[in-house]
Amino acid sequence: MTTSTILLLILSVIIAAGLSFYQYLYKVKNQSKLYWFLAFLRFISLFSIFLLLINPIISRKIIEIKKTPLPIVVDNSKSISELKATKEASELYLKIAENKAITEKYDVQLFSFAEEFQSLEKLDFNGNQSHIDGVAKNVKQLYRNTNYPIVLFTDGNQTMGNDYVFSFQENTSVFPLVLGDTTTVLDLNINQINVNKYAFLKNKFPVEVFLQYNGNETITSNFSIQSGNLTVHKQMVTFSKDKKAQSVIVLLNASNVGIAKYKAVISSNIKEKNTVNNAKNFAVEIIDQRSEIALISAINHPDLGALKRSIETNQQRKVSIIKPNEIKSLQDFNVLILYQPTAAFKSIFDQNKVAQINTFVITGTATDFNFLNQIQDDLNFKMSTSKEDYLATFESNFNLFAQSNIGFENFPPLEHSFGVITAKNNVNTLLSARVRNVPVQNPILTFTENGSKREAYLLGENIWKWRLENHLNKKSFEDFDLFTDKIIQFLVSNASKKNLNVTYESFYNSGESIEITAEYFNKNYEFDEKAQLTIQVTNSKTKAIKKYDLLKSTNSYRVNLDGIEAGNYSFKVTEKQSNTSFTGSFEVLDFEIEKQFVNPDKNRLEQLATNTNGKAYYPNQIENLIQSLIANEKYIPTQKESINKLPLIDWIWLLILAITALSFEWFIRKYNGLL
Repeated sequence: MTTSTILLLILSVIIAAGLSFYQYLYKVKNQSKLYWFLAFLRFISLFSIFLLLINPIISRKIIEIKKTPLPIVVDNSKSISELKATKEASELYLKIAENKAITEKYDVQLFSFAEEFQSLEKLDFNGNQSHIDGVAKNVKQLYRNTNYPIVLFTDGNQTMGNDYVFSFQENTSVFPLVLGDTTTVLDLNINQINVNKYAFLKNKFPVEVFLQYNGNETITSNFSIQSGNLTVHKQMVTFSKDKKAQSVIVLLNASNVGIAKYKAVISSNIKEKNTVNNAKNFAVEIIDQRSEIALISAINHPDLGALKRSIETNQQRKVSIIKPNEIKSLQDFNVLILYQPTAAFKSIFDQNKVAQINTFVITGTATDFNFLNQIQDDLNFKMSTSKEDYLATFESNFNLFAQSNIGFENFPPLEHSFGVITAKNNVNTLLSARVRNVPVQNPILTFTENGSKREAYLLGENIWKWRLENHLNKKSFEDFDLFTDKIIQFLVSNASKKNLNVTYESFYNSGESIEITAEYFNKNYEFDEKAQLTIQVTNSKTKAIKKYDLLKSTNSYRVNLDGIEAGNYSFKVTEKQSNTSFTGSFEVLDFEIEKQFVNPDKNRLEQLATNTNGKAYYPNQIENLIQSLIANEKYIPTQKESINKLPLIDWIWLLILAITALSFEWFIRKYNGLL
């Protein structure tokens, strides 16, 4: 409070007292207690008003000690109990959290994690997944722009998320405390199985199995793949101290249409501490997809070879390049690719009116568009003799089949005669055209569907450049070849499009996310955002039934069935308004990924500590960790000084006091007849 303010307050007291004395006591012969009380009330009201006018401010200096945050994060997953480290985890973190020197220096905050990151309330070590990467993301959000250490109690065995070794930010030093016995014990496990979801009848399909060994001795193990009670493959695999991982590739026969279930098993004569990770199930859906494709062209062009190579990457496709006058019977083929048709193709179109084989028409600068206008009713071509280069634009609302954008906008332009192309019937366009980045109405790749008859139109030549560009960008033809394969698959299948499509897996592991997605289309085959989808899940053994609603996401409906017990299940997805339904089945395996480990992953935890300028510790080094945190001069509490200015008395209370004093004064004077 300044000197001038103090002088004003003193002056206010003098003036208020003087006025009160003059009004009630000056020249009054009988100075009774009543007059003194009235003078006091007048003094209170006047002084309150003066205080309101002066509004004195008091400055208060506040000194705040800001401590460095110290998050202590404890792994609450089942792997900790499997490694017999629950006691260490439950007791050791408290030694740090309750250390007096630590709490004086740091703002200690306790967290736990399994699938999710949360405040530590109770440790039950019952989590089904270990998401260490999630710890890095959450603490980054909590402590932005702050340098701080983290004490991480974990075994380092992560089962979900990105690699945590590189997830923590630069201003964070991680001090892992490695939980579990690091003594190397012999363990064989099946780490991963790579297999395609689909295989083709009467073919062989590859299965890649990654086997892992933990131990120092040289051993020979038995690896087998079983289908029911039948062993379909068996071999010996040798491991040693220097050869702890093996990749086994097996070719299995696809003998019957349907879902084929298999189990990969590895074993040895030596007793293992953990045998849960010695087997893993997988399934393959075997389909009959053999198809003969006629690529008919009257000219030679690089597109022909590119299309043949691309389509035949799927071993179930065979492409024959034929001239129009050489083809004898269309009945030998499943799809006709008509490359730049002219009047020479008339006999092909005439035969196909009877054969009703789906066609893929590719037009270009050598196409006879007058003939094409006469022979088909899907598109109308009004073309000139000049040529134009057309770039492609991906249409995200295309829904005849699932196709991602593989970079179509960046592919070289296709050459085509200049003109206007309009649709006569309903078409579904995957790629539309633009000229020098200006959109035009013409399609580049479009499809029609009339009952079981399907047609595709590619309006432009030099698609071989697309395949080459895809290889230059991705070092692989895979994306482009999959793109052409989906076009052919659409044409090969004569089945009408389903309104309800459901995506699910044949196997789910117990404790992992069990998600089923569905798409529902209206009569125009447009995604219906107002559909009401439900799923009924039935346990095949107990016959117990559970019902769920599917929730809408961006372009699909989803349901999460987490928490259902291991067993075989059948399900039925139903759309309430149309009563359209889809049935299927799946199996939940009694497989807990957190039980697959026999040792902590100390190497990756030590690497994490090195990357973040921290240090890894073990349970018997807890005191060293505490002393290191206490002695670390990088994290010192900072003193923050602030000045808080507040009114001497809240003005509302002063106003109430003044009004109250004046009111009392008026009533007393009125009562005593002094008004």
